[in-house]
Amino acid sequence: MAGMMNAHFENRTALVTGGSRGIGRAVCVRLAKSGANVAVNYVGNEAAAHETADRVAAEGRIAHVVRADVAAWDDVQAMVRDVEQTLGPIDLLVNNAGVFDYVTHAETTPEIWQRQIDVNLTGVYNVTWAVKDGMVGRAFGRIVNIASIAGLRPRPMAIAYAASKAGVISFTQSVAEALAGHNIRINAVAPGLIDTKILAGVKQPALDSLINATPISRIGQPDDVAELVEFLLSERSAFITGQTVVVDGGRVMLP
Repeated sequence: MAGMMNAHFENRTALVTGGSRGIGRAVCVRLAKSGANVAVNYVGNEAAAHETADRVAAEGRIAHVVRADVAAWDDVQAMVRDVEQTLGPIDLLVNNAGVFDYVTHAETTPEIWQRQIDVNLTGVYNVTWAVKDGMVGRAFGRIVNIASIAGLRPRPMAIAYAASKAGVISFTQSVAEALAGHNIRINAVAPGLIDTKILAGVKQPALDSLINATPISRIGQPDDVAELVEFLLSERSAFITGQTVVVDGGRVMLP
């Protein structure tokens, strides 16, 4: 089967939050191709999560669909218990769940601000904290947090989102250093413009201007991100931790 071709995650359990579609789905499938059993987290679209699970199963791996709002501590604790009882200890975590609002400063209400922070930043904390003690106890863990180039550059139409993703980048650095001595590596990926449903609220002229500002002049695909995530979870990146790797076609070039 396809999943047996490249089995460097054989006998590993992966949890991917927001795994029902887009980048999350692409990550789930790629990890399955590399031998992992995959827990597919979702919060709203159960049917889409089961479609992802079917694609994991098609690679010959075990898929487990689990609902939780990553912003809710109790939800996350229950999710992690469920996954570990079903698939075993979580070795690989991808914090991908997120929300995005494309709004002006005048439209950035306290509710929009709070939900972006709760899901995009506190959600990363909640899930990481739910798995980290087990990883410390086993002296093994690999975590990738999905950030955004919005956390690296001004985003006047996504103030709350940008702030939340900058927080993810800082969280990644600090926790990576705190846990490095336990053989736990934590990195972040900062995608640019990727072809997912998050673009639904962005009008075509704005999309065109973003593509024009991208040296590799196209919208990225979820697989472009998933391949990098898989690399950072694997032992091919054994000397990399605390980093944020940009995958955006060249729109942001870090020094």
